[in-house]
Amino acid sequence: MGEIFDIHAVFSAIPRLLEVLPVSLQITVISMIVGLVFALLFAIIRMRRIPVLSQLVTVFISFIRGTPIIVQLYLTYNGIPLLLKFINQQYGTDYNINAIPAMIFVLVTFAFNEAAYNSETIRAALQSVNKGQIEAAESLGMTYLQVLRRVIVPQALVVAIPPLGNALIGLLKGTSLAFVAGVIEMTAKGKIISGSNFRFFEVYLALAIIYWIMTILIEQILRFLEKRFSIPDSAAGAMNRGWFSWGRREI
Repeated sequence: MGEIFDIHAVFSAIPRLLEVLPVSLQITVISMIVGLVFALLFAIIRMRRIPVLSQLVTVFISFIRGTPIIVQLYLTYNGIPLLLKFINQQYGTDYNINAIPAMIFVLVTFAFNEAAYNSETIRAALQSVNKGQIEAAESLGMTYLQVLRRVIVPQALVVAIPPLGNALIGLLKGTSLAFVAGVIEMTAKGKIISGSNFRFFEVYLALAIIYWIMTILIEQILRFLEKRFSIPDSAAGAMNRGWFSWGRREI
């Protein structure tokens, strides 16, 4: 009769799981970067209330926030081939539907999921910037993009780091669903390993330890970034007074 729990199976599974850690990190990093770009775009569209686009973005965000990500994965996995098939029929192209890398489905799904959720975080952070500073910058002749880059984004970043950090941690753990689209990341690798040695608990315990350690590392990086970009209250107050008085002189 075999042992009920084999600690050696835990430690032997960790190196094999770490072999595909780069895949999980690739999904996390790329999805987060692309998602932040679209999140900023969505936030600006809603803040500026651009006709039609603002309504479309609102509906898109509501849809993404109102449906499970695993359902979104299935929609992407089946929807992109249908879209390419439609394009082939309408325009006479010859895109190979079967040649689409599985990673594409995962990245598209996670990137737009992050964009929908983070757009609200970024919009709140952008709106937290003192309007007096924005008016002062505009009175100096800056365009909206210049104000955004030089005034709004640097200060909004301080506010947005904690919630965006939590979103990053959630995204890392969410990559465990990538196996639905056929991507072999850590969770899929765990299923393969446990299916071969039948040590399901030990393998998933090893998987949990890896995710736990990765989460701790991200939290430490986020704490460092918060301290690095934070503005002391006295300095922030002086800066606000300086911007405001500067703006009044220009006006």
